[in-house]
Amino acid sequence: MVMFRRSRKPAPPLRRKQQEIAQQEAQLREKVESLERIVTQSRAPAQKKPSAREPERSAANNVAEKRFHVSIAMEAPQVFDNDRRGQRPRALRKERRQGQIVFLILLVALGVAIMLLISHLHS
Repeated sequence: MVMFRRSRKPAPPLRRKQQEIAQQEAQLREKVESLERIVTQSRAPAQKKPSAREPERSAANNVAEKRFHVSIAMEAPQVFDNDRRGQRPRALRKERRQGQIVFLILLVALGVAIMLLISHLHS
């Protein structure tokens, strides 16, 4: 029985494709590093207090910043979560009651379905 060995060198088109992928990966890494540098550089000026003449503009920009700076929000949640900390947690009695009612309705429907199946299979 003869065993075939694989060639040690990949085919030239495959090697070329691997090299292209490696180059693209290196370019993307450089781009990610530069974007991270830009974010860290822009974070320092953004954390400064706004001047006294621009309070309403900073409030409007804060809403836009929450939407577009997801990575910053994930790394530093204390920056964007200040508005919810002072409030009490919301009461959930109404939602809990509605959930109980839905559960009971589904339980009754399941019971009826089981009774119908048993009576149908029994006869």
